[in-house]
Amino acid sequence: MSDIIDLGGAPGHEDCAQLGHTPDFERLNRLEVAAYRAAVIARFGPPPDGCALVFITNRHDFGIYRTLGLKVDAGAYRRDPSVAAYVEAAQDGLASWVEAGFAPPVRYDDGRAPAVDRDRIDDIVMGALLATRPDPLGRFPIPDFEILHRNLAAAYPRCAEAANRSLEETPV
Repeated sequence: MSDIIDLGGAPGHEDCAQLGHTPDFERLNRLEVAAYRAAVIARFGPPPDGCALVFITNRHDFGIYRTLGLKVDAGAYRRDPSVAAYVEAAQDGLASWVEAGFAPPVRYDDGRAPAVDRDRIDDIVMGALLATRPDPLGRFPIPDFEILHRNLAAAYPRCAEAANRSLEETPV
């Protein structure tokens, strides 16, 4: 048997797409939940066996919206200390995008239409990898950046390779 903890559609203290209000809601909601999944992985690492980050479909009078869930196998939770530790760490989700080294995937500016700088999850993850990267000597300017960068690179190896290529191609 599994339990699902709903982590929300975006970090708790951040603006996000609103069903019935935000133009192009479905696309922006999907993008934000995918980015939130990557941000949770950056902060807490990939879930261990016995846990999974899943997309939850919620039905409302105004339509369908999606949130991120942490699916936990009850047996694994009792048997495996790494599952219990992951749940303990991740169960409250994130408060802000910055906690994971991410820029908000969608900007909501005082009544104007939402703005999207990167509309693919690979580009969003690559941006976080570039923001948290080490300096040329391999040092991280902020100690947490090493954790965020390592977790993202492990979970998104193609994005890590693309980020590294873009740094090599950038003139100094």
